[in-house]
Amino acid sequence: MKKFTLLFVLSLFLFSLSDAQTRSILKSSKLVEAAPESAGISAERLARIDKMCEEEVAKGNLPGIVSLVARNGKIVHWKAYGVANENGDEMKRDAIFRIASQTKAITSTAVMMLWEEGKFQLDDPISKYIPEFKNQQVLTNFRYSDTTWTGVPVKNEITVRHLLTHTSGIGYGIIDSDERFKMLYQKAGVTDLFTTKNITIEKSVKNLAKMPLHCEPGTQYRYCEGLDVLGYFIEVVSGMPFDQYLKIHIFDPLGMEDTWFYQPEKNIDRVVDVLQVVNGEWQKYPVTFYDADYPVKGAKTFFSGGAGLSSTAKDYAIFLQMYLNGGEYNGIRLLSRTTVDVILSNQIGDLWVDSDSKYGLAFGLLTAKGENKGGMGSEGTFSWGGYFNTQYCADPGENVIGIILKQTQGPVNDVTGWKFGQLVFQAIDD
Repeated sequence: MKKFTLLFVLSLFLFSLSDAQTRSILKSSKLVEAAPESAGISAERLARIDKMCEEEVAKGNLPGIVSLVARNGKIVHWKAYGVANENGDEMKRDAIFRIASQTKAITSTAVMMLWEEGKFQLDDPISKYIPEFKNQQVLTNFRYSDTTWTGVPVKNEITVRHLLTHTSGIGYGIIDSDERFKMLYQKAGVTDLFTTKNITIEKSVKNLAKMPLHCEPGTQYRYCEGLDVLGYFIEVVSGMPFDQYLKIHIFDPLGMEDTWFYQPEKNIDRVVDVLQVVNGEWQKYPVTFYDADYPVKGAKTFFSGGAGLSSTAKDYAIFLQMYLNGGEYNGIRLLSRTTVDVILSNQIGDLWVDSDSKYGLAFGLLTAKGENKGGMGSEGTFSWGGYFNTQYCADPGENVIGIILKQTQGPVNDVTGWKFGQLVFQAIDD
């Protein structure tokens, strides 16, 4: 009887794990390498990306690069340049990079997968799921001598949508432009980005909930820790640890084998060093308010939904291709096409007036004005980047993905961030 009960409970558990992603009546091909011409890309023009990357490494402007271009579900360019660490080891195509804020789109995807299951509504107050966010206040007065503060009660509570769109009024601690919030978050024990310390997202988020807000929720776009809050929200709603939810419902189904908060032992040699220029030489970035070796050492208990993942160019290309496919990849559907349409629509109204871009539920979105400036893709192209110098874009109109990964901190003379986009789109030849 005990054996039967155990098997029954296990079967229920495994069934619950399969709810979010489902089989699709569509079955796109896996991302594979192919001749550029087969995807309407000029090999001759694509070579300009090679030239740029080789030149920037040779000039000493960057230590190493991995770049990838895909079109129509085919990888037409995937190369590595330079070195991966201060020892001078050659950069490889499967090198693992800290993708920092590129984590946000993956966390947002997990949130929307749970939304598709009817677990919550986007305009639900977050306090419904994390009660500590009840009775929040907007900062009005602050005393530098002891960091005491006063505020006024919010008129409207923070919602899930606010957290997805950086309109919650929450700050970003150590990287916040307002030093008062840096001081408050540090004193309260809020972990902002990544850490090797023994802390959980539950503890950090509950500390964050006690902090004042920059502004009334919904009134300003302010880059923030909202996606870290949603990492814990995913734990509450799904009933499982955040890292396991991502692995079971996104990474394993898509075949993103190298994407982790903390890399397994077998992958450690492929993790790229964060480098800085010191007296003209590339040296490993030291421990500051964080230890850059967080993906491979420390307590490994903090799963930052806003900045904590590390990954490869190929894995992230798979993730973006799923979006270009309308939520499906290789016969597995993570999101409905209709949900993808919502995610890739302007969700911040007129907060960015007359801008080159708007913001959806996971990405920056190129506007017609941005398209007309040239070099960034067509209207609706979605993109973002990461703290350690990584960038990506995906253009649904042209079915193009561009990813360029570097791993630097401190001042660098890096022109690849803007040149890469131009060189990706000029290579289209159909």
